[in-house]
Amino acid sequence: MNERTPHARAAHSAPPAGSQEYPYPWVRLRSVSAGPFVYRRMVQEVGPGTKPGDLVAVYDRRDTLFGHGFYHDRSQIAVRLLSWDRAPVDDAFFAGRIARAVDLRRRLLGDRPDVDTCRLIHAEGDGLSGLIAEQYADWIAIEVFSLGIFNRLPLIRRLLSEQTGLSRFVVRADDRVERLEGFRVPPDASDEVPRTVTVVEHGVRFRVDLQGGHKTGFFCDQRDNRRRLADWCGGQHVLDVCCYTGGFGLYAMKLGGAASVTGVDLDEQAVALAQANAKLNETRIQHVHADAFAYLRQMQTNGRLFDVVVLDPPKFVPSREDFHEGARKYVDLNTLALSVLKPGGLLLTCSCSGLVSRDDFLGMVRSAAGRHQRPFQILDFTGAAPDHPVLSNCPEGAYLKALWARVW
Repeated sequence: MNERTPHARAAHSAPPAGSQEYPYPWVRLRSVSAGPFVYRRMVQEVGPGTKPGDLVAVYDRRDTLFGHGFYHDRSQIAVRLLSWDRAPVDDAFFAGRIARAVDLRRRLLGDRPDVDTCRLIHAEGDGLSGLIAEQYADWIAIEVFSLGIFNRLPLIRRLLSEQTGLSRFVVRADDRVERLEGFRVPPDASDEVPRTVTVVEHGVRFRVDLQGGHKTGFFCDQRDNRRRLADWCGGQHVLDVCCYTGGFGLYAMKLGGAASVTGVDLDEQAVALAQANAKLNETRIQHVHADAFAYLRQMQTNGRLFDVVVLDPPKFVPSREDFHEGARKYVDLNTLALSVLKPGGLLLTCSCSGLVSRDDFLGMVRSAAGRHQRPFQILDFTGAAPDHPVLSNCPEGAYLKALWARVW
């Protein structure tokens, strides 16, 4: 075993009993996975000729068929499981999964005229690990996380178009994912994309950058949290930290009637789009291009206080190795936020790190509050909007944590 061949190849081992019944390469496990991810350490043998991106039949140590999924030898996730039964994973399988996913969104959102953006497919939450798809008005944005999904993009596009009636697509993948998985999304995978697409969410309009924005361009997961925040903001002075394209601040001002809103973000392009979104909604919001930590320290020095502070930072814990450093950043950011929050004010603090549990995150906020000796009342702990379902055996899918706290 070496870095280029991380899994043992079964050149001389007998294939699993019954594997001849299935037209798939095979993988034998030394330990089974309760969830959709089979990690490299769980793999005992890989059948000869198995290639990255292959759909494989997965067997346990007793040669019992365990499921089917996409294999990759360079990823820490050796197999992304798609099913746990003997049914073939063919075009009909993908058609069924995509139809089921789109039907859920119809039930959740219906034909509401005030919302034309949502997550259509939520990877493991919809039984399609490695695939994200979101609707932005009459566009569908796809983000690819696995070679197996990439190889089936024409099928996925066709099925999504059949289910939604939409025909314009933009396809994206993170550079790191492309390097690891060994694919490159070609320019012709997307239709001709305009600079921005305008969407509506609870009557608030946003311009979305489908090509250059983070992820697929917009954070649909915070939709319900944004709407809820507005109810708290009447006559309040609101600070939206890591505001991206201005979502929370726009809701606070347009739907909530805030006295003032200040949005802060380090991404200059995001700040420019946030300013455009404020103008689009005929609202006056101050947007600042600045580092969140530096800006909060400046406000602390100036003695500036706010009634409502929103923290929605990027993922501070992208891997297990980053946990301690990321936890320190969460504590430090919340410590600074509390220093500019009035007594009795609302702190809405979020984490989008799937490796940080609710208990972990609550502990981090408690540590921050302890530095100021400021107790807080937990009003609620929410997550992503319901078009981001969580698979029961994949708790990592509950990645978004939003703690609502009144601080004294």
